[in-house]
Amino acid sequence: MRTSIVGFRGCGKTTVFNALTGLHAEVGGYHAGDVKNLGNIKVPDKRLATIAEKISPKKLTYAEISFADLAATSPADGKGFAAAMLSEMRAADALVHVVRGFDNPDLSDSPDLMRDITVFEGEMVLADLLIVENRLSKLRKTGAKTKEREYLEIIAAHLEADQPLRTLEIDGGAWTLLAGFSFLSKKSCLLLLNVEEEQAADPASAEIIEFATKNSLRVMVVSGNVEMELNDLDETDGQEYLASLGLKEPAKDRFIREVYDMLDLISFFTAGPDEVRAWTIRKGTFAQQAAGKIHSDIERGFIRAEVMQWADMAELGSDAKCREAGKMRLEGKEYIPQDGEVIHFRFNV
Repeated sequence: MRTSIVGFRGCGKTTVFNALTGLHAEVGGYHAGDVKNLGNIKVPDKRLATIAEKISPKKLTYAEISFADLAATSPADGKGFAAAMLSEMRAADALVHVVRGFDNPDLSDSPDLMRDITVFEGEMVLADLLIVENRLSKLRKTGAKTKEREYLEIIAAHLEADQPLRTLEIDGGAWTLLAGFSFLSKKSCLLLLNVEEEQAADPASAEIIEFATKNSLRVMVVSGNVEMELNDLDETDGQEYLASLGLKEPAKDRFIREVYDMLDLISFFTAGPDEVRAWTIRKGTFAQQAAGKIHSDIERGFIRAEVMQWADMAELGSDAKCREAGKMRLEGKEYIPQDGEVIHFRFNV
């Protein structure tokens, strides 16, 4: 899963990137728009670790979230998003909009969370509207009244009303037909309010919560500097530091839960002596398509899924023992895997 960390210059995006990934990318340089930082974070899962303790595999592989941190334009320069940033955002599965809630001596304006949120949302709506208008112009010249044109005219009206596509109720077939446009304001987006250390445990304001609810956005408050410092502390010192700020856990843990919930993601596991591994899928994915996450040949030659509960695998230690104990069941290609299940796919190609 790929996530783009976006936001206006000076908002602390790279600090947040470092905090989440544990890397040490240069901060404060406002790097050129064609330069990006890339990193990954492993998704901790005690269930997977418990299974591995029993099986002792050669390899333990957690699910990962990939990040791209790309510089953005200033909200005051009126130039909109840089082309490189637009491309990166369109390729992402989800967006994390870092919003500045602290004084930055390199910037002349004071922090204003609502200002930056609304301006950034407006830029995404405008970027989508430009694409829709260009396409509609071509379709109207042909005179053809296609489904694509019908959907795009509905979308254009919504965007012209300054409304993001996340809030548009339209025939689900529209998004399938128009998937190639990769609309920015349709993407799931988490507002990450980057605040001063003393505000790290404070909730978002009622005004921001109201705006986020209206526009189908998620909200999370962090202090990027605090979280980056945590990466250099051992577990005991880190917990004491968090407690002194009124926090119970690192932002990384909260962030992973938010993203998984935002995108309706779950994990299923495969387990054997060679590897115990987590695989990420969306809720509602059929077993045959879930098998394709492992390899396209498994999806193509799918025969059946042998399904076990993670706790049974952790207790018994193998699919053979789960089968003997009656803890394994067989499911077909239209079975919908549930979070935390251990699945062994049978296939033939």
